[in-house]
Amino acid sequence: MAWIAKNSATMQIERREEPYLDDELKKMLEAEVIPRFPSRQAATLPVLHAVQHKHSWIPYQALEEAAEFLETSASQLLDTASFYDDFWLHPKGRYLIMMCQSISCELLGQIDLLESIKAKLHIEPGQTTEDGKFTLMTVGCLGSCGTAPCALVNETLHENLTAENFEQILDGLE
Repeated sequence: MAWIAKNSATMQIERREEPYLDDELKKMLEAEVIPRFPSRQAATLPVLHAVQHKHSWIPYQALEEAAEFLETSASQLLDTASFYDDFWLHPKGRYLIMMCQSISCELLGQIDLLESIKAKLHIEPGQTTEDGKFTLMTVGCLGSCGTAPCALVNETLHENLTAENFEQILDGLE
């Protein structure tokens, strides 16, 4: 794995008046998450997941707020959040398409399916459409090899996909 240098030392952070880690979220974390761990820092992953669940991504301001809440440094949270593929440090589309690229899916047409999705949405994996509606990602395996090719759209699994039936799925989304 190659190391990617981040320009975090001189980066300008977009800020908003309203905190991302608001009192309601802090109260929930204090009651339900923090007591399960031996230290505040040990709750880093669940806290990041809670922020992302509430906002659909983790803005840098939220990383700073979470670092203060966890009594750690923002750089440690940035390192953690940027290490895991589950965390989004930039806005994603309203619909997250996660296309399985396991060997089963690949053998049963995933490559052609992915090409048709890229052509329809005019994006590559890792990108979001200009209107912010769709983000396309590829993932190692969704565990549905018997019904390949498959994809998740948000949290809904779609199986036995073809270019035609997946286009219908996308067209059916608001």
